[in-house]
Amino acid sequence: MSNIYDVVVIGSGPAGYVCAIRAAQLGQKVAIIELWADDKQKPVFGGTCLNVGCIPSKALLDSSHKFVEAKDHFAVHGINVEVPGIDVAAMMARKTQIVGQLTQGVAGLLKHNGVEVIQGRGMLHANRKVEVTALDGSTQQLEAHNVVLAAGSEPINIPPAPVDNDLIVDSTGALEFSEVPARLGVIGAGVIGLELGSVWGRLGSEVVLLEALDSFLPAMDQQIAKESQKIFKKQKLDIRLGARVTGTEVKDGKVEVTYAQGDETLTEVFDKLIVSVGRRPRTNDLFASDSGVTTDERGFVYVNDYCATEAPGVWAIGDIVRGPMLAHKGSEEGVMVAERIVGKPNQLNYDCVPSIIYTDPEVAAVGKTEQELKSEGVEYKSGTFPFAAIGRALASGNTDGMVKILADKKTDRILGAHCVGPSAADLVQQMVIAMEFGSSAEDIQLMVFGHPTLSEAVHEAALAVDGHAIHMANRKKR
Repeated sequence: MSNIYDVVVIGSGPAGYVCAIRAAQLGQKVAIIELWADDKQKPVFGGTCLNVGCIPSKALLDSSHKFVEAKDHFAVHGINVEVPGIDVAAMMARKTQIVGQLTQGVAGLLKHNGVEVIQGRGMLHANRKVEVTALDGSTQQLEAHNVVLAAGSEPINIPPAPVDNDLIVDSTGALEFSEVPARLGVIGAGVIGLELGSVWGRLGSEVVLLEALDSFLPAMDQQIAKESQKIFKKQKLDIRLGARVTGTEVKDGKVEVTYAQGDETLTEVFDKLIVSVGRRPRTNDLFASDSGVTTDERGFVYVNDYCATEAPGVWAIGDIVRGPMLAHKGSEEGVMVAERIVGKPNQLNYDCVPSIIYTDPEVAAVGKTEQELKSEGVEYKSGTFPFAAIGRALASGNTDGMVKILADKKTDRILGAHCVGPSAADLVQQMVIAMEFGSSAEDIQLMVFGHPTLSEAVHEAALAVDGHAIHMANRKKR
């Protein structure tokens, strides 16, 4: 087979494999390069998301949620069970089975769409030439009319807490515990820290999250963030803000963590410590100096609004470019790039990319936060509605949280939607659709929502924007 392709994609995570499949659907000759291999030296597809990120963490979150339901919430429904226990090995086996099913599914889709798989490390050189170094050290060179960089990201390590993959682990290691740690420390109270802390906290760990920032979830709407923090505190997640870790010491099979909080220097001892302080783009050794591709000081590849780099015919998508590191954002960038390669005028609306934290309850958002609108000088109006006043939430015993909608004061166009509560991810997705079509708060007010459903909270929040909520007392609008 000729080594000249229409499209060569480096990386098979959600951004890369979606781009490759869509390009093949559009009639392009496509190759995808993947370094990750299993214990049989077969390529593993799906990147961080499918293998050590989104999917395995959600599998464990679901298992731990069911455990808490059985332990703490069945009785109120009149369901009597013996005191439940947790079989960590069985839980992990289920997670592994789910991951395997999905990654094999991606392999099947690539084959079905005629995408050639090349195993090894891909490096871009000048004029869209790609050098591939196989696992055995041999090399080959590919040429392409278009090259798409989709190498993904990796956990950030910090000097005060060097990962040893035993007692001190990163987000990948936190998915492989063989038993529930009695006391668990988590450095970082962001999305990953909250999700992993929730998993092991539900299963019985005493969880302490050490967050260096003084505010909780600063990128989220702060009304929702404060409500979320209150709920997590009720769940006994010990979140300590302004806690900057300065050192760790492993001794006697435990981890002693030293951290500064205000003027104090404090220590805590944990059975396990998770380092979850964020992720960085995996751009080392991805392209040569003559490739024409440039990065910023943090390693993110410079691209325009359409994910084109400064090198002709070279694109970059997913976690290695600006914007939130979200699998769904990368996937849609992959589709956009594949379609622009063949001349289809696809453009991604970055204002309508939702973000989600899969705790219980979930936290989700799309669009502008209230603090952003204030800082930008935008006149807005807002409406909130609590799940405690929703019949379906009461019936299911999930009454924590609220829905919040922000709309332009003059045009009534929806500018943002935020939620902490049951099925928040799916409820916010309704607002993603509304915002993509330029809906106003009144448009949502005039829609018929099924009863009894959780989505009625969206309807009532839209009504509350203008002080018209039916199932709660409205605050007088100025």
